[in-house]
This record gives sequence, structure tokens and C-alpha cells, in this order.
Amino acid sequence: MKYIIILGDGMADEPLAELGGRTPLEYAEIPNMDRIAREGRCGMLRTVPEGFEPGSDVANLSILGYDPRTSYTGRGPLEAASMGIDLGDAEMAYRCNLVAIHSGVMEDFNAGHITSAEGAELLRDLDAALSDVRVYPGISYRNLMVVSGARGAVTTPPHDIVDQPIAEFLPRGDDSKILLDCMERSREVFAGHPVNRHRVQEGKTPATEIWPWSGGKKPSLAPFREKYGLAGGVISAVDLLSGIARLAGMEVIHVPGATGFTDTDYEAKARYAVDALDRLDFVYMHVEAPDEAGHMGSVEEKVRAIERLDEAIGVILDRPDTTVAVLPDHPTPIRCKTHTADPVPFAVLGKGRDDVSAFSEREAAEGSFGLLQAPELLSLLFSP
Repeated sequence: MKYIIILGDGMADEPLAELGGRTPLEYAEIPNMDRIAREGRCGMLRTVPEGFEPGSDVANLSILGYDPRTSYTGRGPLEAASMGIDLGDAEMAYRCNLVAIHSGVMEDFNAGHITSAEGAELLRDLDAALSDVRVYPGISYRNLMVVSGARGAVTTPPHDIVDQPIAEFLPRGDDSKILLDCMERSREVFAGHPVNRHRVQEGKTPATEIWPWSGGKKPSLAPFREKYGLAGGVISAVDLLSGIARLAGMEVIHVPGATGFTDTDYEAKARYAVDALDRLDFVYMHVEAPDEAGHMGSVEEKVRAIERLDEAIGVILDRPDTTVAVLPDHPTPIRCKTHTADPVPFAVLGKGRDDVSAFSEREAAEGSFGLLQAPELLSLLFSP
């Protein structure tokens, strides 16, 4: 038996007036997800333990069977692992967004989805202007900062404060001075930078500065194969997921055309997932697009992302002898444009059948699995 989880990041939502009181999952045409629910079993999953911020880092660790209460140190070190950065004992990695801030307000947490090449050019010049701190370009706006001799800081994810004044959300605590100094230096380096001048000429949002958040030291995860006795792999265009995979000793499966945005190649991800199951026992296929649409507050983009993911799932359902699960990691409601900690719906094809007829938040709540804690999911999936 082979196993696959299809993870639509941020796919869960709330009933929306513009969709006639339905959620995006209820409104979207998703025959393949509905088939998994109709021919399988459903339930609700609590992916964020009490006391934790509802981030994709915590939620995906939980779904992969790692309890954040003992394994989570911050998002930054997970992304460092993805980038091949081996943190020293006295080093701390912070996620480092390229953002657009105007008149003291967080206008855009991703600088208009700046390209990776543009971001790398900005960060190269910023890195040359900093001491005792290194910045590393990642994918698009998602980058990394490593601070030597760090002790930590209280920070806020920039996607949580879009259209809000930033003053009360600036870094606080032991590392705050160095983080604030780096932010100030980035404003100086980015002002008038050729990359930003070109973006303005094209009518695009310029990156005004960096925003460091979710710092931490290198975590330790039990190897996935030792934990479950299975060989696993992860497909994702997001460094966070690749970092978790590397730390857990799972294969990182690279897919051409995977972007981490709504223009990703959904079908290519599905094809690579199916091919990977020829050599692996388990594949975790992560798709970021619904979450990005939620942060944008775009109902249309979120429905479209869900429907395109569903089309790709059809490729996976054609594979025999495979247990398939579909779920989000957390809700990213259109209403608030950020994550919430509410339980999410999940459906499993290959573990019996209940009376649920479609895949959605309300339908799954009536499923026979009931409400489970996320670290229990893989044990359930892999059970005989």
C-alpha cells in the first residue's frame, strides 16, 4: 500500500455572503475531493495546539506527526534547513520577508510578489551593508536572516498586519535592536535601488524594506523512517516544507513549474507525486495557492486555486493501491486575510466509508472520524 496526503494550504474558510452563504470549498466545483469524501471517511483535525500561533510551520509539523510542543523552535530554522544552512549553536535564523511599508502602514507583506531574481539582487546589496548578520535569498519574498549570538525577539508575521500601522508590531526583546537596525539599513539600501526603480516603472510594488520574524535555533526531528518505518517525500515550492522534510530525513521532490503562488503547475505536482510513489511509501504534496488567495482577500482566486488543485487530484486517484487523504493545514479566511486556529476538514479514501457526501467544513464535521489531533493523523493513515 502507498500513501499520499494532498495539502491545500489555507483552503478552509468561513461562509461568505458573496458565495450565497457557502464557503469556497462548498462553492467550488471539486468532484475529485468530493469523491474522496463520498467513497471514504471524513473528520475534523486540530492542527494548532493551544497557545501556538496558527502558522503553516506549526500546522504542517503537526500533520506530519511532530508535536510542536516538543519539536518547534521557530519558522526561520526550518527554512534554513531547506536552504542548506547549518546553524551554529550561537546562531538564530529569522524568516525575512521583503515587504512594502508606506507612511508607517504594512501595505504589502510580499512586495507585490517580487520575483526571486529581483529579491536576490536586493539582498545581495543588503548583505554587503550588514555586519554580524547574513541574509540569504529564497523564493520570491520569502528569504532568511541569520544572526550570530542571538537570544531571540518577539516578532509578528507581516501577513497578520496588512493595512495596519506597524509601530506596535515592531520587534521587541533581546535581538530587537539588531533587527531594527537591519530594517533601517534595508530601507536605505532599497531606496532608489535599480530593482525598485524598474518595478515602479512597470507599475509594480517596490520592496521598501525587510521584515524579520519567527526566529529560532536549529530544532531536532526524529527521522521519519524511524518514526513510521516508511520512506517519505515532500513536494512543495515553499522553503518551510522543504526544511521540515530535510530535518526529518525525507526526500525533497523538486517540481519544475512549482511557484508557491496561484500560477503554480498543479498537474505537474500531481504527476511527480504519482511517479515518486514508485520508489517511496508516502508523499506529502503541499500546494500554497489557496493560502495566498486567502491573504489577498480574493474569493475568485481562492475558488480558482481550489478547483485547479481538484483537477490535479484526478491524476492521483487514477493510481491503484494508494490511500489518499486531502485537507488544509489551517483556515485562511477571506474575511480576515490571515490564518486562524480552527479545526480543518479532512477526508481519507482507503480507510472505510461513512455517510459524508461532499468535501467541506460542514460536511466533514459530521464524519465518522470525529475531531482528531493532527499528530494522530499519520498513525491513522498508516494503520493496517
